[in-house]
Order: sequence, then structure tokens, then C-alpha cells
Amino acid sequence: MQRHGDGNAAASPGSELEVVGQNTFREADGIVDALRFCRDEPDLRFDMLMDLTAVDYLKYPGREDGPRFDVVYHLYSVPHNHRVRLKVPVEQDVPSVPTATGLWPIANWLEREVWDMYGIRFDGHPDLRRLLLYEEFVGHPLRKDYPMERRQPLIGPNV
Repeated sequence: MQRHGDGNAAASPGSELEVVGQNTFREADGIVDALRFCRDEPDLRFDMLMDLTAVDYLKYPGREDGPRFDVVYHLYSVPHNHRVRLKVPVEQDVPSVPTATGLWPIANWLEREVWDMYGIRFDGHPDLRRLLLYEEFVGHPLRKDYPMERRQPLIGPNV
């Protein structure tokens, strides 16, 4: 990867990252190596994981044949003041991505939120359980196919 004059980082020719504007795409099996490179490369030093989220492209025009989800990593370099966004396409059948908790401890909470809201698993995560919703909650509410009328089990001391 190389840094451009506009402060954005991009993959150099011949690298395994595909760069489209400010978006960098990487296959799931190599995302941890790509994240480690972004963090440890002195010219990049993306030392902060700003956000980790997901996007559900169900019924999105132009994505009918592509992967349903993207897992999105937003990285920031404090010393260089530049940002990069890495996206990992994730199939619907087995939605999983390797964990980034070994690189940034904050990934623990962010990956738990993505699991809770979208149902995407993070292989190797030390404590993948619901973060925002209660354990009895059925489904993952930010998926586009989640039924809005679904009734959830009631919980609490007087139920």
C-alpha cells in the first residue's frame, strides 16, 4: 500500500488489495494479514480501529449475484492523519470473518455488535455473545429480511 497526497492510503500495483476510491476490498481469509500490514507498516501506521460494522446488500440493485454482506473496517493513522476503509465481502450461507481482536482490543466489542445486529460470526473471537440485545432475542434485527412485525419473547421478573 502507498499513501497519496490527499492523505488516503491505497494498495500499490501488484498487491493483493483491490482499491476503488477510498474503499479497499479484501477476501475474508486474508483480512487479518491486511489489517496487520496497515497497522505495522511504518509508512501507514493505521494504529486506530475507528469502527467495524457491516452492510446487508439484500435486494440492493447490482448486488443480486454478489455476496450479501460486507464487513467494513475503518482505520485511522494518528501520526499521518489519514484514513482507509477495508471491506470484506461475506456470503450469506456461512457469514463469518476471522477476528481482529488480536490486533485491536476494541474489536472485541465492535465484533460483538456486528454479530448481534447482523449475525456475522468472527472466527476465533474470545467471547462472541450478544452485546446490545438480550440472549433470548430471536434473529438479527439489522438484516434486511428481519420481519419488522416479529414479536420477541418477554423477559424480566414479572413475566
